[in-house]
Amino acid sequence: MMSRTSLFPSFMNFKNVCQIIHDMRIKQIKFIAFLVVFVNISLFYFSLRLFNYYHKIAIGEITSTVYIENEPALELKLLSSNKISEKLISKLVTVVIREFETHANDVSSTVYSILKIFKDIQIFILYDKIPYPPLEINTRNFSRSNLKQWNLSPSLGKPTPQSPVSSIDTKYVLFIPDATRVVSVHPIQNLLKKADEYKGSIVVSPVSGNRELECFRLNVKTKEWSLKYNIIKSSYCDVINGKQVILLETELLKNLSNPFLLPFPSSLYIQTSALNVKALILNSGMFHEGNSKFRTHHAQWKLKQINQERLKSLYKLFRIKLVVKGGKNEYYGCNRETPRCFESVIDSIPVYLYENRWTPPCCLTHLRKTTKYILGLLDQFGLRYWLESGSLLGAVRSGDILPWDHDVDIGYINEDSNRCKWLQMAQNKSVIDNKGFYWEKVKEGNYFRVHFSKTNRIFVNLFPFSHKNGTMSRNLFLDSRKNMEFPDNFLHPMSSVEFIGRSVPCPNNVREFLENKFGKGCIERPEYPNRKMRKFQMN
Repeated sequence: MMSRTSLFPSFMNFKNVCQIIHDMRIKQIKFIAFLVVFVNISLFYFSLRLFNYYHKIAIGEITSTVYIENEPALELKLLSSNKISEKLISKLVTVVIREFETHANDVSSTVYSILKIFKDIQIFILYDKIPYPPLEINTRNFSRSNLKQWNLSPSLGKPTPQSPVSSIDTKYVLFIPDATRVVSVHPIQNLLKKADEYKGSIVVSPVSGNRELECFRLNVKTKEWSLKYNIIKSSYCDVINGKQVILLETELLKNLSNPFLLPFPSSLYIQTSALNVKALILNSGMFHEGNSKFRTHHAQWKLKQINQERLKSLYKLFRIKLVVKGGKNEYYGCNRETPRCFESVIDSIPVYLYENRWTPPCCLTHLRKTTKYILGLLDQFGLRYWLESGSLLGAVRSGDILPWDHDVDIGYINEDSNRCKWLQMAQNKSVIDNKGFYWEKVKEGNYFRVHFSKTNRIFVNLFPFSHKNGTMSRNLFLDSRKNMEFPDNFLHPMSSVEFIGRSVPCPNNVREFLENKFGKGCIERPEYPNRKMRKFQMN
């Protein structure tokens, strides 16, 4: 039997083994704890470095942008996942505030909202006369060096001021209308990315609080002095209507003859559409509405009147006399109280034909009105009359006045003259009838003219014809017009033709009658009144 003494060492050895195991576990736990702490610290360190890296991207110190030599700004080559920083936007964009009224505006607050987001961005405030009261722009905590006001009108005795375009050294220009708030960087980020995607296009974002922007296709007809707006269901078009923020490339702005002309942006779109530049509506990232100074009905009416006067000046400068919008014709040329749009006609050729243009649409409208009035009077007084010369040619071709014609010709039987009191009165002295039309006798040609008014001398010719040995002839004393005689059987019987919306008497066998005057194929072959002086041009 083993003694207790012999058992004690074995117990002691077991106890030592347990102590050793316990110590090893403590060391293992400490190592694991150290390892966990080390890993966490490492993760924190690398996370901090990664955060610092993206922070530098955000402030523009490190970007995925590629710099192109000889370019005035950084070329946008940003990944869609990256954000364009405030600092980079300030390098890429110049803000222009043009669309505001000098007597009542919210420009100061608009500028302040921009500077709160972009402290270093360049801002141009453009006006045609010095704002009164003066603009008090709150720029506390901001530098005024990047804020400039431009008076675009030359002072008396001083040269025209340098255009602001030449002072813009950024890749893009951002037009922000008055009473607009920029509350974050995101809307401008979106505009820049879309502008990089649609290079050469204008990118537009609406200002919230306004109705949806309207998209128009613009048809400019220089020859016809006209603009036609056709509304389309699209976000990519020629003209955008509504309160909007506009981003475009500075280079495009430099290609325009009058980039800051009022009313803006109407003037901008007319010029860019002539260059076949399209505008894109970007509905995401909208800008906020500010404090409008034109909320009352009277203020809105006054603003509408101001814009209407600006449109008149704009269309006059661009030589546009007819605007068609929403199916409605708006004329910006002559009227009854102003002279017609062209001066003297030499050798039967109006000056506008030398400019490769046709008769201004306002003049044509007044000529149609005068013609309808005269035809009604001739019917009322019972005169025997018919459509003559180029007017008859226009009636046969299109039922209207030739688009390049400047008058209307009507022949009548001379012995019927005493039936019309206005012809009798005009025999001795020019007279204005009770409808405001001006009647005069052209003594050199022994015929009459009826003008739209005494001031606006667009006219209808009334040629008296007499029977002479089976021929209808006129007294052509000092009259430059040729081929006015014709056999009287063309009037026995008379026929009729549609002209300016009504039926008008005309000679029978119209083709033979016209070819007798103008030559074979005259109906199918357009010619100007004096082909020796000016050849016909369709385009």
